[in-house]
Amino acid sequence: MSNTPDTDNAVRAYVDDHRAAFLAELSEWLRIPSVSADPARADDVRRSAEWLRGHLAATGFPVAEIWDTPGAPAVFAEWPSGDPDALTVLVYGHHDVQPADREDGWRTDPFEPVIEDGRLYARGAADDKGQVLFHTLGIRAHLAVTGRGAPAVNLKLLIEGEEESGSPHFSELIRAHADRLACDTVIVSDTGMWSEDTPTVCTGMRGLVECQIDLHGPAQDIHSGSFGGAVPNPATEAARLAAALHDADRKVAIPGFYDGVVELTDRERELFAELPFDEAGWLRTAHSRASLGEAGYSTLERIWARPTAEVNGIGGGYQGPGGKTIVPSAAQLKLSFRLVAGQDVEKVQSAVRDWVAARLPAGIRHEITYWGATRPCLTPLDHPALQSVVRAMGRAFGQEVRFTREGGSGPAADLQDVLGAPVLFLGISVPSDGWHAPNEKVELGLLMKGAETAAHLWDDLAENGRE
Repeated sequence: MSNTPDTDNAVRAYVDDHRAAFLAELSEWLRIPSVSADPARADDVRRSAEWLRGHLAATGFPVAEIWDTPGAPAVFAEWPSGDPDALTVLVYGHHDVQPADREDGWRTDPFEPVIEDGRLYARGAADDKGQVLFHTLGIRAHLAVTGRGAPAVNLKLLIEGEEESGSPHFSELIRAHADRLACDTVIVSDTGMWSEDTPTVCTGMRGLVECQIDLHGPAQDIHSGSFGGAVPNPATEAARLAAALHDADRKVAIPGFYDGVVELTDRERELFAELPFDEAGWLRTAHSRASLGEAGYSTLERIWARPTAEVNGIGGGYQGPGGKTIVPSAAQLKLSFRLVAGQDVEKVQSAVRDWVAARLPAGIRHEITYWGATRPCLTPLDHPALQSVVRAMGRAFGQEVRFTREGGSGPAADLQDVLGAPVLFLGISVPSDGWHAPNEKVELGLLMKGAETAAHLWDDLAENGRE
């Protein structure tokens, strides 16, 4: 597809001409309450997968299948380019949604889509059915404008059914089907942009390690007058661990924690600083009165590109009204660590184990339980495939595209690890869309821009996407 105003106008015209039909299709899918967290909705989640499989087949994908897991089903589709040397691209998204009830504060039925003032309100409108489905309109536009009978790339889709439940079977699924999912590039369309006026591309997500540390002292609660000050107190040791987690500059004080960290480049810091960030507004969103974190870094740098440690919970001993003069027998500490590119999950877990063991006195027995490990992922700014996404989005939006990262974690790193392909993010959702909240919506204008971006992307990746 040539990069000319005429081509861009032709894509835009196709998307506009098919907008009404696309929204009708999306609304039909949104009416299916595919809540993966609710066992009573299991049939609806399967119905959602069946709907998508049928829709992809009708779009033209010669392969469209249901992939079962021990939990909810995923959908796989494939459309070969026909060119033996074509790049292979895998698009990831999910078709399950968060729970939603009118009583939660919805103005309308969450599973009866409503269009008002250029917005579509429904559970899943932005997260993630809308962002999955714009790819089908995009591929149609791509084929119509280029006159091709198949995409310019070998195009694959994997649309998960358990993302909103923590993707418990996702890693197993992609490992079992790694041969069929093999690709050169992964596109994740389960993300967003900075704002309606500032189109952005996310370049990475942090990883996650979570643990609970259980501390045991006396075999039972004992009298603090008779024994206090002469035996180790597990609640005190939990507090000491929490207090020792950071140094005076708010850096994580665990030896080896920063091993391998990919540092921010000067260019990345400049790009982050160019974003129209309103710290006061961000603090209101955070329900906080002040920002605080690792010295030498801005707020955006801290939440996007620096590893962190947080105390998620601490407890032990008597918590009832009034006093109870005891040395408690047990205490607990829950910690989470956000990881950045270059950090290794297993090495961080080992460093935490060694740190805890070295800080606890004799007489305190402990166990550490880990769960929720997710690896970080990062695509360098100069990666050719990332630049293809930037160009495609720039053509759709008609303005400069900036860069962000995501502070949270997701299944993208599993795709990167198992498939050995760079992960790119193409999303059009904005913060006001209200993911997981009542009255979730998607901006229809941005949804159409997503379709335009997808239409432009496949030719650009075919021509420029290889390293």
